[in-house]
Amino acid sequence: MGGSGNVISGCISVGGQRLDRALADASGLSRERVKALMDEGRVELAGAVVRQASMKPAQDTPFVIHVPEAAPAEAVAQDIPLVVVYEDADLIVIDKPAGMVVHPAAGNLDGTLVNALLHHCRGQLSGIGGVARPGIVHRIDKDTSGLLVVAKTDAAHEGLAKQFADHSITRAYKAVTAGQPIPPVGTIRGAIARSSHDRKKMALVADGRGKHAVTHYRTLAGLDGAALIECRLETGRTHQVRVHLASIGHALLGDPVYGRPPSRIRPILQRLGFCRQALHAAELGFLHPISSQPVHFTSPTPVDMRELIVELCAPEEGAAIMTKL
Repeated sequence: MGGSGNVISGCISVGGQRLDRALADASGLSRERVKALMDEGRVELAGAVVRQASMKPAQDTPFVIHVPEAAPAEAVAQDIPLVVVYEDADLIVIDKPAGMVVHPAAGNLDGTLVNALLHHCRGQLSGIGGVARPGIVHRIDKDTSGLLVVAKTDAAHEGLAKQFADHSITRAYKAVTAGQPIPPVGTIRGAIARSSHDRKKMALVADGRGKHAVTHYRTLAGLDGAALIECRLETGRTHQVRVHLASIGHALLGDPVYGRPPSRIRPILQRLGFCRQALHAAELGFLHPISSQPVHFTSPTPVDMRELIVELCAPEEGAAIMTKL
């Protein structure tokens, strides 16, 4: 499949499926979005406009989807407290709390990191991401805490984006998993794409269909029915750590999408009010995009994850485990 601007093109990979389903699988759009675009005459099959979602094209039939440019509303500045780890004229590194959305989108039009940054930086953010995502080079999930870097100038944005693209950024996450991975140190490889069964989820897919993804993990400490692990990313795909760990049978505790906590741990999560994936972006390193000097930042494990870890470790091991956070 190839995409150019607001045009998605490719060929039907599996014949005999409904057209809306086949195009959703091939394009990454939802079936409802595909059907809406068909109604608007924006979908072509073998060079002809098609509007019948139920038709079943043959394998390798070429398609083109014309996706109109989104017209997001410009985000407004809001005086929301931020934990600033580092800031200069070109970039800012933020320690994001769990529960904060990175950029405005449907259902989260304010209260986001972008709203806070517009106030803090007084509008001085890179415009490359567009009006809805000024300065945003990468993101972490709403319910994941930790470090991310934001560009204040276009030159910084371009330099950082290049490092993310060539996978030279250092990123490490602390996570608490259900069960203890065996072996305790390993590498998970598996392409990731939008799930064909649930468009809100990501999934491992056959090589060649999704985006190549690699996660290196090591166990820092064994817990009662769980483990504290560190994940280092070669790539940065949507939900990568969550999907990869779930794929080896060790989903993150508290993850409402990719895992279900063991029955003996569920009461602990409920008592603590822990209702997010136990994942924290603890380390971020890169070459400063303007000075080319290496910079490296760390973030301590947040209180809610520390409380969870304490609950799951033997009392005599608590002090030793806390040194690994």
